[in-house]
Amino acid sequence: MKVRRKIIEINEELCNGCGQCITGCAEAALVLVDGKARLVAEKYCDGLGACLGECPTGALKIVERVSEDFDEEAVEALLKEKEAKSATPEEMACGCAGSNIQSFIAKTPCQSANEPQATVAAGSSALTHWPVQIRLVPPTAPFLQGADLLIATDCTPLAYANFHQDFLAGKVVMMGCPKFDDQSSYVDKLAEIFATAHISSVTTVIMEVPCCGSMRGIVKEALKQSGKKIPAQEFVISTRGEIL
Repeated sequence: MKVRRKIIEINEELCNGCGQCITGCAEAALVLVDGKARLVAEKYCDGLGACLGECPTGALKIVERVSEDFDEEAVEALLKEKEAKSATPEEMACGCAGSNIQSFIAKTPCQSANEPQATVAAGSSALTHWPVQIRLVPPTAPFLQGADLLIATDCTPLAYANFHQDFLAGKVVMMGCPKFDDQSSYVDKLAEIFATAHISSVTTVIMEVPCCGSMRGIVKEALKQSGKKIPAQEFVISTRGEIL
């Protein structure tokens, strides 16, 4: 039913695709499409404007116009659907060989010293577990317990040459792309991990590009929802591979 009411309006010219508004929308009414924020459908927007404060460019505003009426039942159905989708990857961890939970035994100094010189010169992998994608790591994974957690956006290991030595060594890593993945599922997954896995510290490594900045909001919101006070730090990598 069409009614005259308040609803969000998005200025595409001002939108930089950072995705921070998506985590600020409790109704999951916003998504990123082709690098721009979009309404999933008018019926999912309650018009209260909780997302406005999340936008760094002022691309969002509340207007009053004729639109489809807000449908609370439709929102509940949408949230349940997104929750079900976010659970699917965890089920894959048991059925897909590439997603099986694995912990790797770290090499001793003696083992490292006996490696072929070419391997040592190139540097050894500091990865201690599998899988690494946020979507695939279940909150109950044993390698998360008491871990120093590294949350990295997908592009950072390619941009920063010494990623393993400077960031990954001694940490458990979870990686993802906040631009192309479901940000609300990231928040839910990390909040559960923070609340139950006794995480010792959180280090976030992101790129300088705007879309990566939304990972900052995801981690912040997840910490808030978990109710835990965990030491946290952030590093920003330039597109030229430098720490800013």
